Amino acid sequence: MIYRRILPALLILILSFLLLVQTSCEKFSGDQTVPAYLSIDSIYLQTDNGLQGTTSQNITDAWVYVDDNLVGAFQMPARFPVLKEGKHNLTVIPGVKRDGIASTRITYPFYTSITQSVNFVPDSTISMSVLKTTYNSTTKFTWKEAFEDVAISLDTSTKSMVNIEETPPGSPLTFEGVHSGIVQLDSAKNFFEIMTHNQYPIPNAPVYLEMNFNTNSTFQAGVIIYTTDYVLYQTPILNLAPTNGKWKKIYIDLTTTLNSYANSTNYKVYFGGYKDSGITNATILLDNFKIVTR
Repeated sequence: MIYRRILPALLILILSFLLLVQTSCEKFSGDQTVPAYLSIDSIYLQTDNGLQGTTSQNITDAWVYVDDNLVGAFQMPARFPVLKEGKHNLTVIPGVKRDGIASTRITYPFYTSITQSVNFVPDSTISMSVLKTTYNSTTKFTWKEAFEDVAISLDTSTKSMVNIEETPPGSPLTFEGVHSGIVQLDSAKNFFEIMTHNQYPIPNAPVYLEMNFNTNSTFQAGVIIYTTDYVLYQTPILNLAPTNGKWKKIYIDLTTTLNSYANSTNYKVYFGGYKDSGITNATILLDNFKIVTR
């Protein structure tokens, strides 16, 4: 009687084990069942400062390809399995959060891919450590403003109650270099609006605005679009929220908005907003503007 009770239990255990083994083996296609592992700590940006501006970046993800086949997109630092053995071509494409939104992660079209040959060994980890990217050679820098020149290439609109100024030399508010841009609002002067001094032609290509900012009050980034019909469209793209005293780097996609209106030809970028009601004084710090396209 004891054996009759034990036998069904043993059969269940054996079947469960076989199912687990089968499931584990079916995780991978082909004959190889033990993966190699790849680890990537981070990706940094190297620039020609005079032509391309700051090296500041916010590369959050690595999009990984082996022999031109996508393995996956991984938030760094990352360690992940690769079902390969021996030497293969590895390509890593830097990824960012478009418009600063975690759910819209993309490969950034203006950074170069990192390609090298890697020898994959099953059940071993290949450490790529820190990788380097640069701007693609086809990248065009339509506008740069780092607040280091005598004049600022941003105009204050007639509606603005305050001007944009530069932080003084040695100021702890400066992000990098000698100066950053600063806008200060209070209850009496509670609105600002600034825009690029020049208009820029709308290209048939992706257009992104890169910038560093540090703010305790919400403000808006958008574009002013000019058309052949002499109609102006001032279109907001993104609200930039308070950063809790920290500098942030963001990549804002201008492409869709710039192509939203018929007969559009040129554009300016603008920034503006009212002081948030919950604070007495607003301090909006800006640096390293870049408009990039191809």
